[in-house]
Amino acid sequence: MLVSGTGTNLQALLDTVHGREAEIVAVASSVAHAPALARARERGVPTRVFARAEHPDRHARDRAMADWLQQRAARLVVLAGYMELLGEPFLERFDRAVVNVHPSLLPAFPGLRAIEQALAYGVKVFGVTVHFVDAGVDSGPVILQRALELPAAREPREVLDALRPLEHSLLPDAVRLFAAHALAPDPHNPRRIVIDPGAAAIQQ
Repeated sequence: MLVSGTGTNLQALLDTVHGREAEIVAVASSVAHAPALARARERGVPTRVFARAEHPDRHARDRAMADWLQQRAARLVVLAGYMELLGEPFLERFDRAVVNVHPSLLPAFPGLRAIEQALAYGVKVFGVTVHFVDAGVDSGPVILQRALELPAAREPREVLDALRPLEHSLLPDAVRLFAAHALAPDPHNPRRIVIDPGAAAIQQ
């Protein structure tokens, strides 16, 4: 897993799928004092900091990070509040095995400050998307989405607080589906992810 902040999505995974349907084998961050790292250490999960300043450039940092994750036998890389872009070489090493959770109903409002973008647009329905990561910005194939009507919302914190439970539910579901080999590209549309019908019980 890659983290940058407080780690509430990491905590949701630690509390649900870790040691059950999947194993969190490593947590890395570009931020030395990210509270998420403490959450991982409390559960005995190995952690490491990959500060950009300690590497010649971003690609070198990504390469070192990918090496460490593969040494830990990571099969899936989950971006849980990771606030940096990953280069194509990193993504190629974890081909269709990097997922992100984003606080909007993609393709609407990609990138930073998604909730602020949605509020400025005046939407009344917000949501959460879990998607595979590609070389674009929040442009990879969608795995799961869930919407929430908030017609009176005015403040970003208000929306974020309402969306948190959706994030904490959808991300573990996506990890469960990946671990069960229940996700595949639609042969008729490679941008569309098909969920094995027999995996319905996996989603809690």
